[in-house]
Amino acid sequence: MLIGELATATGTTPRALRHYEQTGLLTSTRATNGYRAYPDAAVTQVGNTRCLLAVGLTLEDVREFEPCLDGDVLTAPPSERGLRVAHDRLAAPDRRIAAHTDTRTRLAAEPGARLAPSPVPDRGRADPGRARGGGHSGGPARPRQADREPHLPSCRGTGQGLIH
Repeated sequence: MLIGELATATGTTPRALRHYEQTGLLTSTRATNGYRAYPDAAVTQVGNTRCLLAVGLTLEDVREFEPCLDGDVLTAPPSERGLRVAHDRLAAPDRRIAAHTDTRTRLAAEPGARLAPSPVPDRGRADPGRARGGGHSGGPARPRQADREPHLPSCRGTGQGLIH
């Protein structure tokens, strides 16, 4: 199977496949014309690699699972090293979730804070304060500044967190 065929079969790009090969997660042979040729098992290997990357593992982490990339990595019995890698990776988002929850709790406790009851914004809801069209379109009036939900300051580029 040529690189373009493997890319199509796995929903990835030839560049990603070459990168997986450079990191040792994928192997190919060279045909007489110099093209990369991959075995049929590469479809499963790439699929498993992409699956592990999609759940937050790095390519270095995926290397820990290399011996079982030919099979079904989601149902195969996990190795002790694989479990340690997965545990370490899951701990990072858990810490971020806890930090965000703590930040939200602190902000909600501030006098005059009017945060939405749900930490997940409803992106499908129309902004009630936004008039349709321009000028006096007959749409709803914009809420007064005091009635709007607070805008949290951006800390991008400052090197400081929102709450210290």
